[in-house]
Amino acid sequence: MTTEFENLSITSLPLANDAAFIALVQSYFVDCESPEVNVLQRDGATSVIDLANEFEKSGVESTPDLIARVVGRLSDIQVRDFALGTHNAESFQTYWAMWHYLLQIAPEGYVAPVATLFATLAYEHGDIPLAYRCLDRATVDAPTYSLTILLRRVFGSGWPAAAFAAMRVELHPKVAAGIFD
Repeated sequence: MTTEFENLSITSLPLANDAAFIALVQSYFVDCESPEVNVLQRDGATSVIDLANEFEKSGVESTPDLIARVVGRLSDIQVRDFALGTHNAESFQTYWAMWHYLLQIAPEGYVAPVATLFATLAYEHGDIPLAYRCLDRATVDAPTYSLTILLRRVFGSGWPAAAFAAMRVELHPKVAAGIFD
């Protein structure tokens, strides 16, 4: 069976190996032991929304610092979970393009969060083979990444994409409250 995105490349682009870009991404890493962790989480969550808004207008030409900030802040599970619930039917294509691009430029050690986010969009879009390819990229980057393991179970169970999307939407306000309250 051929899928719509069978030939969609999710491999790294040269930027993923650029020393200056890697250093910029690393500068936005969230240390969960930091006394400023909640401030960093808020910054990450707002950066995801800001980048989606900018990406809708500018695509891959979006601000490099904002792109690096999102990739780096996704190192925090709360930021990643916030990002998981940010798209809807109207913004799906923007987030599709954004997560796809970020997956291609994420440096080693930062691939798994973006790969799992893009995998969820592929799953909701009905492209199970692409969703699994994304999970494979996540596994190479972080073999024990908990969301990758969970998503493999969800995708393998045949859980309907609509039910998964509904659960994601239902959880989003709780994640947002944990970051912003």
